[in-house]
Amino acid sequence: MATAVAMETDDAGNRLRFQLELEFVQCLANPNYLNFLAQRGYFKDKAFVNYLKYLLYWKEPDYAKYLKYPQCLHMLELLQYEHFRKELVNAQCAKFIDEQQILHWQHYSRKRMRLQQALAEQQQQNNTSGK
Repeated sequence: MATAVAMETDDAGNRLRFQLELEFVQCLANPNYLNFLAQRGYFKDKAFVNYLKYLLYWKEPDYAKYLKYPQCLHMLELLQYEHFRKELVNAQCAKFIDEQQILHWQHYSRKRMRLQQALAEQQQQNNTSGK
């Protein structure tokens, strides 16, 4: 009986840890949050830097599939470099990253829309030629 209770407690603890780490990793996609962390000295703390290294397991497909903001993995990778962590103190750096993310998203959205239109046109041609 005690073993079952301990296993349930472990499962609940693991689930909570998974949720917290998932939320934190996704917050790393926000350059303004990274700037906030840098200005408060978190990136100078060895324990915090080690925690960022530990979080690299999110790059594994079994974990990455849960991410809604995949650019967080790129930021997590960049945070492994001391030079990048130091640059994030500068608000202009965070603003530049933010702008680049928006430009990438806009380009991706336009490109995806063009691909979807081309696919729809191709399907329409296939349907009309098949009749």
